[in-house]
Amino acid sequence: MTTPETKPATPTTFGLLKELQKQFAVFRDCQPLAIGIDKQVIAALPEINRRVLRSALSMHTRSVRYLKAMQTASERYNLDGSKADAVTDEQREFAATSLHEHFKKAADERRAKQAAEAAAEADRKRAEKLNQLAQKFSRH
Repeated sequence: MTTPETKPATPTTFGLLKELQKQFAVFRDCQPLAIGIDKQVIAALPEINRRVLRSALSMHTRSVRYLKAMQTASERYNLDGSKADAVTDEQREFAATSLHEHFKKAADERRAKQAAEAAAEADRKRAEKLNQLAQKFSRH
């Protein structure tokens, strides 16, 4: 039976990603990763939680920095930094499309937030004006 003191802590997705960036230049430098890099990571770090690894890889490969690297890359890299296979035109196009969608969504969210702030400010001014009118015409 394991006690809480002896049970290894499961790292968070972000914590694991930070650890991978410390240990492996391909993560730190956001180089395009070889297809099947998860198997290479598991071979190098067999104690790793596979679910957390999948989540960390997903977070890494969906990051703006990684997608920017992918849209101009020609090669993918193994965990040790050696060249793996080529980046296809379809993969570069997918990265470019993903970036476009990310920035469009961010711009839409910014516009919605600005519109909500403007509406709240208009409501506040309207309420202030009504209070001023009520005070002006109320009987004391």
